[in-house]
Amino acid sequence: MIKDKIEIVDLEKKIARRILPPPDEPRWFAMSAPYRRELKAQAALDEKGIENYVPMRYEIVVKGAMKKKMLVPVIHNLIFVYCKKETIQNAKQSIPYLQYRTNREGDKNVPIIVPDKQMKDFKKVCDSYDEQIRFFLPGELNVTKGTRVRITEGKFAGVEGTFVRLAGKRGRSVVVEIPFITNVATAIIAPEDVEVIGD
Repeated sequence: MIKDKIEIVDLEKKIARRILPPPDEPRWFAMSAPYRRELKAQAALDEKGIENYVPMRYEIVVKGAMKKKMLVPVIHNLIFVYCKKETIQNAKQSIPYLQYRTNREGDKNVPIIVPDKQMKDFKKVCDSYDEQIRFFLPGELNVTKGTRVRITEGKFAGVEGTFVRLAGKRGRSVVVEIPFITNVATAIIAPEDVEVIGD
């Protein structure tokens, strides 16, 4: 299986392009299920045996006079789907409200595809259900001045992201980006528990 990767086109000008797997290889598509139907879409995809992921977190939900700690979607309408393009096209026939999240490239709207490693790291942080992790929408967090690192110790070992100091925090966190969709920041990570890596 060919993995997606970054190919350097011009080192001096720092120009690169992403090489995607062939169309017949499965990949992670960022998708939308409008009107908060992400869990309905997840159930439909599960029924078809199509791998998918909805980032969740615990929140206190009030029902009547009772408060209950429940898992709820982090971002409503958002679902990631892992399969071949042909598979998701066929699935959309019976799940018509499932739509591609897209990014404008030139004069085209292109489906957003998340690299496997990026998705793996994003899921690892999200699935910790750590109360200290934080989520940010695109544009809410500037990571351009951060350092690219890999976490070497603890439950997030192996996760790669940008080492930055969040507002109001004394230490630094590692931020995993899903471009145009969301960013997730870990709890505070000690400097000795990360190693600097290339871009």
